[in-house]
Amino acid sequence: MLALTLSFANLLLASLVVGAMFGVWLIFNPKGLDGQRYVVLHQQAIRTMNTAMPALGAVTIALTLAAAAMARADRERLALIVGAAGAFLAVAAITRFANQPINAVVASWPAATPPADWTHLRDSWRRWHIVRLACGLAGLAGLILADLPRLAPS
Repeated sequence: MLALTLSFANLLLASLVVGAMFGVWLIFNPKGLDGQRYVVLHQQAIRTMNTAMPALGAVTIALTLAAAAMARADRERLALIVGAAGAFLAVAAITRFANQPINAVVASWPAATPPADWTHLRDSWRRWHIVRLACGLAGLAGLILADLPRLAPS
C-alpha cells in the first residue's frame, strides 16, 4: 500500500509541476505582448510562483528518489524512475542557474519603462523554459511509463 500511495503522490505532484510549466509556456508566448505587458506578466508570475514551484519541485524530486529506492527489485522500472529523477534534477538546475537569474533582473525593471534590450532576456528566458519543460515532460513520461505495467490487468 505504501508503494501505491507513493506512486500516486509522485505522479500527482509531478503532474502539477509539469502542468504549471506547460501553462507558463502557453501564457508567456511573447507574440503580441509589448514590453510593458510582458514585464507586468513576468513580474506577477515571479511573485506567485517563486515560492510554490521550487517547493513542489523539491518534493517531487524527493518522492521520485523514494520511488526509485522502492523499485530497486525491478530493473526496468528502476531505470525509468531514475531517468525521471535525472530529468527533474535537470529542471531544478535549469530553473536555478538559467531562469531564476533572469527573473531577478526582470523583477527589478519598472514595468512602465522596460530596458531597450528587454526582448533579449525575454527570448533567453523562453528558450531555457522550453528546455526545462522538455525535461519536465520527459520526467513525467518516465514516471507514467514506470507505473503503466503495474496498472495493466494481469
